[in-house]
Amino acid sequence: AALLPRPARGLTDRLYCGRRVCYEVLGVSRQASKAEIARAYRQLARQYHPDRYRGEAAGGEGSGSQAAHEKFLLIAAAYETLKDEETRKDYDYMLDHPEEYYRHYYHYYRRRLAPKVDVTIVILVTVCAISVFQFFSWWSSYNEAINYLASVPKYRIQATEIARQQGLLNKTKEKGKNRRSKEEIREEEEEIIKDIIKNKIDIKGGYQKPKIYDILLFQILLAPFYWCKYIVWYFWWIYCFTIKGQEYGVEEKLYIIRRFMKMSQSQFDSLEDHQKETFLERQLWIRENYEVYKREQEEELKKKMAMDPRWKRYRRWMKNEGPGRLTFIDD
Repeated sequence: AALLPRPARGLTDRLYCGRRVCYEVLGVSRQASKAEIARAYRQLARQYHPDRYRGEAAGGEGSGSQAAHEKFLLIAAAYETLKDEETRKDYDYMLDHPEEYYRHYYHYYRRRLAPKVDVTIVILVTVCAISVFQFFSWWSSYNEAINYLASVPKYRIQATEIARQQGLLNKTKEKGKNRRSKEEIREEEEEIIKDIIKNKIDIKGGYQKPKIYDILLFQILLAPFYWCKYIVWYFWWIYCFTIKGQEYGVEEKLYIIRRFMKMSQSQFDSLEDHQKETFLERQLWIRENYEVYKREQEEELKKKMAMDPRWKRYRRWMKNEGPGRLTFIDD
């Protein structure tokens, strides 16, 4: 029954001015301009506003403040319909094509339920907020990594030695009027050591120094450039190594190895240099060599797990107790 065509009705209770024609409510013609519609609305609104109504008959439709209130709501609905050009076009189309019942409902409620704020602005503000949070979060992680490296003896000793060679630590121990407390000297030396670690040590992975081009906003803006760059690189790869049959360079070999290992660029960059040299020595860019290396790593991991006391206790517990049994064993 819902799929059957509805009878042709141009005016319904739930759309626009209900059974009344909005033009007749305001007392204007369909050819009236926006200024004429606004003028008619102001006159009727002053006459039927509930705060100013003094008991006159509400246009022959009853008397009292309640009738005036209903009349005022009808006038406001008519003005809201006719003051906007797009809404007025939809209303005129409904008057001319009353048989398109569902189309009128769709356009009416689409405009009423549509968000008042532009979706583009909402998306832009959201992306900017995420980008700001992302940038400050990276800076926080980077500072935590620097503080940790400053507490590691290996890096701290190297940074202290470099600072002594450059004469930076001698400047902190001044005498005379410029003499400072031990706490101030210690804080300044700590900052000098951290600055040396920042400049001398390249932190990779998730704790690397944040760059403005890595945040979400710039990634979206530069996405077309990255896509074009990737397409050019992809065709260059096919031309050089597939068509011409050139030998791989070091960067190309490391790229193939990283793809085999299914690692991201930041994860692969965080590996030590001697590990990458081992990959190249074993020629892991060749699929067969990589499969052998992968099996060796899996076997080595199984041996470590077999010899690890914690894994032995875990396997013993799984065999004797099981995961479904409640115990008070700390391990």
